[in-house]
Amino acid sequence: MAAVVSPSVQVFSRFRRSIVGLVALPLLAGCSHTPSAASTEGAREPAPMASASRSRDDAQRAPQAVAPEAVAQLEAREESAPGLESRPTDAAPPPSPLDAPAEKKKQTNGPALAPAKPAMKTDSSGGLGLSGVGVGGGGKGSGAGIGRLGGSHVARAAGAIRPGASGGGLVLTTPSPTSAPIERDAEMNTENYAHVTDNPFLAVANQPLSTFSVDVDTASYSNSRRFLADGTLPPKDAIRVEEWLNYFAYDYAQPTGNAPFAVNTEVTSCPWNSAHELVRIGIKGKEIREENVPARNLVFLLDVSGSMLSPDKLPLVKRGLALMADGLRPQDSIAIVVYAGNSGLVLPATSGRERGKILKALDGLEAGGSTNGGAGIQLAYSVAQRQFKKGGINRVILATDGDFNVGTTSEGELTRLIEDKRKSGVFLTVLGFGTGNTKDATMEMLADKGNGNYAYIDTLTEARKVLVREAGSTLVTIAKDVKLQVEMNPLKVASYKLIGYENRLLAKEDFNDDQKDAGEIGAGHTVTALYEIVPKGAPTPLTSSVDPLKYQAPGTPTPSAASSELMTVSVRYKPPQADVSTKFSVVVADTMKPLDQASDDYRFGVAVANVALVLRGSADVKQSSLDSARSLAAGALGQDLHGDRHEFLAMVDAAKRLRGAAGQAGVLKTVAR
Repeated sequence: MAAVVSPSVQVFSRFRRSIVGLVALPLLAGCSHTPSAASTEGAREPAPMASASRSRDDAQRAPQAVAPEAVAQLEAREESAPGLESRPTDAAPPPSPLDAPAEKKKQTNGPALAPAKPAMKTDSSGGLGLSGVGVGGGGKGSGAGIGRLGGSHVARAAGAIRPGASGGGLVLTTPSPTSAPIERDAEMNTENYAHVTDNPFLAVANQPLSTFSVDVDTASYSNSRRFLADGTLPPKDAIRVEEWLNYFAYDYAQPTGNAPFAVNTEVTSCPWNSAHELVRIGIKGKEIREENVPARNLVFLLDVSGSMLSPDKLPLVKRGLALMADGLRPQDSIAIVVYAGNSGLVLPATSGRERGKILKALDGLEAGGSTNGGAGIQLAYSVAQRQFKKGGINRVILATDGDFNVGTTSEGELTRLIEDKRKSGVFLTVLGFGTGNTKDATMEMLADKGNGNYAYIDTLTEARKVLVREAGSTLVTIAKDVKLQVEMNPLKVASYKLIGYENRLLAKEDFNDDQKDAGEIGAGHTVTALYEIVPKGAPTPLTSSVDPLKYQAPGTPTPSAASSELMTVSVRYKPPQADVSTKFSVVVADTMKPLDQASDDYRFGVAVANVALVLRGSADVKQSSLDSARSLAAGALGQDLHGDRHEFLAMVDAAKRLRGAAGQAGVLKTVAR
């Protein structure tokens, strides 16, 4: 039986454009390897608005595995696509190699391997899916590691998302209750996620200070979108609430004076607990006009190992970086370093005016071999240092699935390597790609330790967002080692909880320690944090307490505590090339208002956090649901110039269907080896 999705799902272009949406979903719907007209039609993006000449130029950059007739068919479909004209778009997406018919795509993956003998069975009633490189019929399974790199994966729920028969909307197919479960090879999936435990409520009497590093990563959101597109709920540890929040842009007030960013705050009632309040802290980085952007010294560090062979990896890397190369200026330079078993310099530092030379170097890349990421990092930083532009943008852009398997492979060795390289003044951007062996924990760690940011690229549209639309915030660092320390007023707040940022927490002493590394903020970046607070006198959710001290009494409130101040937010940061930090503080007044009177940005951000917490299974949001969170988001879409917020609604709809299907069939499981 099929449940038809509402028309709002038509804006879910990136969701339907994932590699699994184009290859695996027809299989999950019970189709052959050759997609039907309905399935291929439903997988394309909205009709492009750019000129035909731009489309042809982009098509010429596609990997050679895409046949010209496939590109022509795609252009014809996009020109006649019905019902998608209302989807806002910043630029027309060029034809993607992911849109080629399945029989064309099989040629890019090399000879198919014989299916491995299942080592673990996971109950599921959905159809077969593709996982890994050149393996037919592999299913979703588990990946578990040790320590920080440990994690879990989620088996596919009953049914899968597929394009609607008319090309508009998505359909969840639900198998017959009598269909036999399909045995899956859990060994085929080795994705790793660092374990995340939700922050607890803390008593202000014992811990009045909350200290953490800012986080501008967005990988968790787009990676979760990929899972949902694949007909699977994302693993709990793959959901980092702060990265869901920070995926979206918010219309915060611009900074004034010499400060690189401004702090905005808002206080309302809490939608999932009426006795609590929510406080939003929003940081807005100073925007830089394009003509004022410093010269760029960029080194593309590209993983071309065998694990990058599939179309959603190296071919997508090449197309995404080609989009970025379009915006280079003569004063900018690009070098390309690749690594597999060994590393090498494919393109020495080349001026942005030589676009053809850059594109030719990208187009000639092929995948094969093992993965010596450490050697590649060494060479890339060496190249960047030789071309260092004082006062300019000096950055290594690493594109990989994170699967380092030779050379420097341990987390400790990689951490020390990247910490040493960041002293050079070269920043790092990590772009994650692919499915099946994604090492999310490794890529997040590299970005954290390398003065950088981490994004996951699941579609060409996401590549455009990260590398073109948001190039300023992605590449131009305006402040580094940015830390926040929030002091709660003990006469106003009984206890509090920081929502998200679990792996960004700092000791209170770290706030004033300039040797302690923290996150970076780019030009125009917005960073959002939410605190759930329990007002003084309200019932507390604390389940444990500390015995009274024997030798000293609790601190006595100062006269300032008797004011109308709820909390004080202090921010400490360094200019990009400085070693000494600067501090400023902002007072948050105790002026709570009803949630429905808050700004659109506030309500939408709260809805995003609510959905992430529900999908993580947080015990603190049991009074809410995906339905209530979706309703809150739908009433706070604002202008949504690029359609990101409408797409979020479609993601919530998909999650609701998957949770419902799993509950009915009783087959959704979290598995681990």
